[in-house]
Amino acid sequence: MTTEIYVTAVTWPSLYNPAIELSDSLHPIQPGASYLVHPNDIFRFTLYWTLIFHIPFYAICGIYAFLNFVFPPSRRSITTFPLQTSPDNHLPADSNQTEQWIKRPRQNVRRSRLAFALLVILAFLFLSLAGAVIGAAVVGFILAGVYAAGGFYMSTWVPFVWAVIQSLVGLLAIWPSVIDII
Repeated sequence: MTTEIYVTAVTWPSLYNPAIELSDSLHPIQPGASYLVHPNDIFRFTLYWTLIFHIPFYAICGIYAFLNFVFPPSRRSITTFPLQTSPDNHLPADSNQTEQWIKRPRQNVRRSRLAFALLVILAFLFLSLAGAVIGAAVVGFILAGVYAAGGFYMSTWVPFVWAVIQSLVGLLAIWPSVIDII
């Protein structure tokens, strides 16, 4: 006779002390723990945690880009000024290099820096949201398939850990390319 274990729907975040899982490994479900069974619940948990961990990284990079576009640093150029001229007044006898700040000419005078900076920060936020939803869908449904194929019950800590992993991998991908663009 097989025994059916009914797992009730859990509310988000439903995190519990993970030491419960390590106390007795003979039973598939530990008392006091929360488990996910339905693929939609696994996706939902993964999406929420991914949004929490993913969007701040993109928002920080977007704010950094926003500030660089609104308040761009001036470029330095080194110019030489003759201090003394030779007797024939054509060649400098001694030159001193000084730094002088110059501003770049504006390429598009119709669009303000603020408008372009707002477009940049909105693009960062939109791409972070799209990346989080797509990543959570892929990771969440793959996790649901793997756990269902193995006949295991998924702890609510698993989507949390995978959202952290996904966000850290996204951070590895975003930072160098953003610095090169800015």
